[in-house]
Amino acid sequence: MSFSSSNSTCNYPQPEGLLSDPEKLPILMAKRNQTEVTEFILQGFSEHPEFRIPLFSSFLSLYMVALTGNILIIIAIVVNTNLHSPMYFFLFNLAMMDIICTSSILPKVLQGLLSEENTISYGGCLAQLYFLTWALSSELLLFTAMAYDRYVAICHPLHYSTMMSKMLCSVLAAGVWVICAFNSSIHTGLMMRLSFCGSNVITHFFCEIPPLLLLSCTSTYINSIMTVLADAFYGIFNFLLTLVSYGFIISSILKIRSAEGKKKAFSTCSSHLIVASMYYIAVFYAYLSPVASYNPEKSKLAGVLYSMLSPTLNPLIYTLRNKDVKQALRKLFPFCRN
Repeated sequence: MSFSSSNSTCNYPQPEGLLSDPEKLPILMAKRNQTEVTEFILQGFSEHPEFRIPLFSSFLSLYMVALTGNILIIIAIVVNTNLHSPMYFFLFNLAMMDIICTSSILPKVLQGLLSEENTISYGGCLAQLYFLTWALSSELLLFTAMAYDRYVAICHPLHYSTMMSKMLCSVLAAGVWVICAFNSSIHTGLMMRLSFCGSNVITHFFCEIPPLLLLSCTSTYINSIMTVLADAFYGIFNFLLTLVSYGFIISSILKIRSAEGKKKAFSTCSSHLIVASMYYIAVFYAYLSPVASYNPEKSKLAGVLYSMLSPTLNPLIYTLRNKDVKQALRKLFPFCRN
């Protein structure tokens, strides 16, 4: 189905007896004359125009910090051979996904805050939906892989090098990228099947599945089913796997006799635990609710958390709490040693 033409019309069902009632005929003709949407209007934060400048400054700062922090982590891991371990390999992939996540959202948000009318083309909306879904689902799987890595490191330290081989890590990372790209393609393809007639105002500051489904004038049953399945797998299932991993981790840490040993063991997984907890809270807050009960304000707040705040805090948390990363950055930038 093509949405490039603004002359195509939506096919609405004809209720029984409608044409026999002359008073209802104009209503039917008006619906038939509605053209399909070729662009959307992002509501963004237009209901609070007095906050436009503060929001622009805040979001621009978050974007610059997120880009700079994640790029520095990528460079540090690539350049420093001491960081060529499974934990930092997954952190490298997480930083790349953080960049994709923020870059798919924030440039358009910043543009919308500066312009009177915040519009996005149909194709641009689908592209934004694709990359955002890809990044979000990939990060959830990466958190699970990182939790497993920490489980092996603490619970099976003597077998760490064999259980977390380079081949296994490469397969896990490649699987995350490919599976999540396929998942994103499914959701985007299903969205392309829908017709959007009438209102084209998205009650969000980016293109997301729930507000788009609410604008469709055709059945969204399959889309809703696939969304629930994706939420169950990427959200609930991976969250449970992470909980199981940390259940074994905590059990092993408690068996360590010395307080110093417990502290050292916990410090190796504390950064991942903080980042994963923060991310899951935002995602659950945003997605684990039916489309019919979609709340724009709630969704915007969650969107800020997982598309802006989390990618900004991730590199800061891993840098501030990780001696190896700080040492690698000091080697790259000698003027930061003091």
